[in-house]
Amino acid sequence: MATTVGTRTETNRSVGFGEGSKFPGPNGNGRRHNGDGDLLPEGSMSARYRIGTWVLLASIAMLFTALTSAYIVRAASATDWRPLALPRILWLSTALLVLSSVTLEAARRNLKSLRNSGYVQWLALTTALGLGFLASQLNAWRQLAAQGVFLASNPHSSFFYLLTALHGLHLLAGLLALLYLLLKTRTLRADVVGEARRQAAADAVGIYWHFMDGLWIYLFLLLFLWRSQ
Repeated sequence: MATTVGTRTETNRSVGFGEGSKFPGPNGNGRRHNGDGDLLPEGSMSARYRIGTWVLLASIAMLFTALTSAYIVRAASATDWRPLALPRILWLSTALLVLSSVTLEAARRNLKSLRNSGYVQWLALTTALGLGFLASQLNAWRQLAAQGVFLASNPHSSFFYLLTALHGLHLLAGLLALLYLLLKTRTLRADVVGEARRQAAADAVGIYWHFMDGLWIYLFLLLFLWRSQ
C-alpha cells in the first residue's frame, strides 16, 4: 500500500507539471506550482517588477513636472513667445501611439491565455507602431525646420524640441523593452517559472508604455492647446 500511495503521489505531480502549471488549490482553485508541487512566488515576482517600474515612472514624472512649471512661467513672462503652427503629422503620431496601447493590451491578453503566437504578433505590431510614432516625430521636426523654426528660434520652439526629444528618448527605451520581450519569447524556458517571469515582465512594460502614451497626450495638449493669459 505504501508503494501504491507513493506512486500515485508522484504520478499526480508529474501530470500536474506536464499539464503546465496549475494544481487544484485547497479550495479547488487553480494555483501555480513548480515541478515539486510547491507554490511559485509569482505574485511577489510581479510585485517586484511593478514596484521597480513605478519608481522609474515617478522619477520621469518629476522631470516633466519641473519642465512643465518652467514652461508655464516662461510662457507667462516672455515677450518673444511665438505660438507654433501645429504640424499635421503630429495628429498621426498621436493616433499611432494611442493605437499601440490597444495592441499592447491585446498582446498581454493573449499571453495570459497562453496563446503565444497571438502574443508575439500583437507585440510585434506594437513595436512597429512605436517606431512609426518616432518616425512621424522626426518628420514633424523636419517640417518645422523647413518653416525656419529651430531650437533657438523662440522660447516656445525651444520647449517643443526639448520636451518632444525627452519624450522620444524615453519612448525609445520602451521600444527596447518591447524588443526584449520579443527576444524572450524564444529564450525563456517553457515551464511555469518562465511563464511567470514573462508575464511579470510584460505587465511592467505595459505600465511603462501606457505611461508614455498618457505623457505624450499631456505634452500635446500643453504645447499646442494650452494658452497663457
